[in-house]
Amino acid sequence: MTEGFYKTDTFKTSSDDTWTTPRNFYDRLNEEFSFSLDAAAMKSSALCDNWFGPDHDDSNLTDAFVMDWSQYAPSKTVWLNPPYGRSIKNWLNKANYEATKRGLTVVCLVPARTDTKWWHDYCIQHEVRFIKGRLKFGNQKNSAPFPSAVVVMKGE
Repeated sequence: MTEGFYKTDTFKTSSDDTWTTPRNFYDRLNEEFSFSLDAAAMKSSALCDNWFGPDHDDSNLTDAFVMDWSQYAPSKTVWLNPPYGRSIKNWLNKANYEATKRGLTVVCLVPARTDTKWWHDYCIQHEVRFIKGRLKFGNQKNSAPFPSAVVVMKGE
């Protein structure tokens, strides 16, 4: 996960792949799913009491890739808004694993990049909800320069 500050201008750089979840958007999904873990957060943006992130005060909770998410998600539902850079494929691979192997429901907010390998490897076999319009992330004044989708990975 990328450490650092959250930009508040319209354009982001390739070194800043964090897109802070719009709170009202999250709240609507939380009403439906009752999330108990935010798997890719920063201290300033964590949406659940339980969260993993590089700046977590507990050094055992800084690396979501080595964690068993089911141990931290009592409701068995996880929110994931991963960094949108090159590591997104690793995040979605982990989310898919946690859903299919550990029986969690992982709800992912991702860019709707339907032409990518990671989309075909980890998203299309799950429920996909395309978002009408473009989201305004974090403190951005303008909408994102890309469409978004919610991928609901439901475990058995």
